Amino acid sequence: MTHKEFIDKARPEFEKAFKFFEGEMAKIRTSRASPAIVEDITVDAFGSKFALKQLSSISTPQTNQIVIQPWDASYIEPIQSAISKSGLGMSSSVDKNLIRLNLPFLTEEYRQQLSKTLNEKAEQCKQTIRHWREDAWNKIQDAQKGKQISEDEKFRGKDELQKLIDEYNEKIKNLIEKKKSEIA
Repeated sequence: MTHKEFIDKARPEFEKAFKFFEGEMAKIRTSRASPAIVEDITVDAFGSKFALKQLSSISTPQTNQIVIQPWDASYIEPIQSAISKSGLGMSSSVDKNLIRLNLPFLTEEYRQQLSKTLNEKAEQCKQTIRHWREDAWNKIQDAQKGKQISEDEKFRGKDELQKLIDEYNEKIKNLIEKKKSEIA
């Protein structure tokens, strides 16, 4: 077994952590409307729980408005109830068979809170990636102790792991900067 095999086993875990982080970033409300803000809101309809995206189509005709078009008019009331309980702070209005959500303008206090939330989520992602790096590094060290790989290969593995970590940290940093620019 080589150090590359240990790194190749860790790489998908890094990618999973980053993809989860991307999804979390999409859910954070900025001054731009996005279906991702509301699509995973849980709606109680007919005694079952559904994600909003399972009951309707969601679009953003304007930068500060989300339009939800339920596939059945009987979903309108449960959807409105779920949105009001979601804590997103959006006002909704029913227009025939549509629900219109208007995003309020962001206050400076809310922008600061969003910035703090972004940094917390970034740190959680980095911690997950560090966990998987540590796991791969421990396996590489164990392989070297068990004479499965050489000491030189162990240190090449360490360097390659660090390059991979640097790559993902850069991705996280770029995503945070992009999101912060949307907030401003």
